[in-house]
Amino acid sequence: MGLSSKIFNSLTMNFFYFLSKKTTTFNNTICLTITINSKVSHRIKLRLTIAEKEWDRERQRPINIYSKKYKELNALLNRIKIHLAQYLSNNPDISRTEISREIKKICSEKTAVYPEDSFLYMMSSYLETKRESLSLSTYRRYVVFLRLMEKFEGFLGRNIFTEEVDSALIRQFYAFGRIEEYTESTLNRTAEFIKTILNFAERKGIITQVRQLEIPRLKTVRRVLVLDEKEIGKIRKTVVPTELSNAKAWLLISCYTGQRISDFMRFTTGQLIKIDHKPCISFIQQKTGKEIILPLHPEVLKIMNRYEGTFPPAIETSLYNAQIKKVAALAGINETVRMRKREGFRGREICTQKWENISSHIGRRSFASNFYGKIPTPLLMQATGHSTEQMFLNYINPVHHSRVVSLSDYFERIYAEGYRSS
Repeated sequence: MGLSSKIFNSLTMNFFYFLSKKTTTFNNTICLTITINSKVSHRIKLRLTIAEKEWDRERQRPINIYSKKYKELNALLNRIKIHLAQYLSNNPDISRTEISREIKKICSEKTAVYPEDSFLYMMSSYLETKRESLSLSTYRRYVVFLRLMEKFEGFLGRNIFTEEVDSALIRQFYAFGRIEEYTESTLNRTAEFIKTILNFAERKGIITQVRQLEIPRLKTVRRVLVLDEKEIGKIRKTVVPTELSNAKAWLLISCYTGQRISDFMRFTTGQLIKIDHKPCISFIQQKTGKEIILPLHPEVLKIMNRYEGTFPPAIETSLYNAQIKKVAALAGINETVRMRKREGFRGREICTQKWENISSHIGRRSFASNFYGKIPTPLLMQATGHSTEQMFLNYINPVHHSRVVSLSDYFERIYAEGYRSS
């Protein structure tokens, strides 16, 4: 699949990357052919190399553009192509030597340089403005969106300018995303971020098409993995080896406190307080900076009694994730579930046993899902620290088996009562 042609000031340009024949080194040199108005204008050897087995000839890029090494190389190839398209449109008769000089300049830049009227420049300005006020996780997520837009520019072979971002461009973005096998949820979140950037541009006095922007509302299947009350009960009753006992205790604590591992794994007796004689724990959430005062569930107090009134020893996150999988397997949490798993460079839906998918966040989701509908939502949100009900509801399992069984019980009881009265 060759790179599609782009028209600049009546010039039709095409850029084609390929590998030179292998030399005495282990790698091949990446070469570039530039075609202007259907005629080969320049053939240039870049000072960039890659092993032939790592090169995608059809897409003219590294096969794995998500490893650190080749992510940077792919970004550089995109920058070269985009820069030269703009440069040649203004200087179509420049020499091969001058083009090589431009490529060398691009390769020497440690970070990408965006034109000031480009959409990526606006995105980077927004991130710089908001850096101090955003949580680290949110900031990193926004950087991922920026990198995705960089790849989209590489796909188009040109810069995207703020005033041209419209519904047609959004449709092109979704088409690109599907070719690259991004999930619909990733594309949807990126499109919403695009709207945020356009609103930011308007506040700076730049006219945009944000009010006319149409974003496809694509339904995504939301699968939230939780432990229901019966499964938590099975874990509680399961005897585990000594080396797994602390992980089991923390897993149960997480299911009854609804906190992130960055918070519950830091619980100490110094955070314990009493309100109206009720034992509580007071702490500042690491991610949000919110102060949380949480009454301790009786099951948490039972666990603490086994640890002489304190919490289990802290466990490093990767070890904890590995150990709670073993705990769940021993407890027979082996229901078959459909989940997205990373295979190669992309997520794929596969059928797998539930215990294999358990990680540190399952306690937080289980807390929200198991108590939803039994305890007023505002009280649950106060416990979890969610700011909006919509965010809180993202943690609720939409297909909660215990509720399905309860509904079935209602059907059977109502049917039996109707049958007796008929």
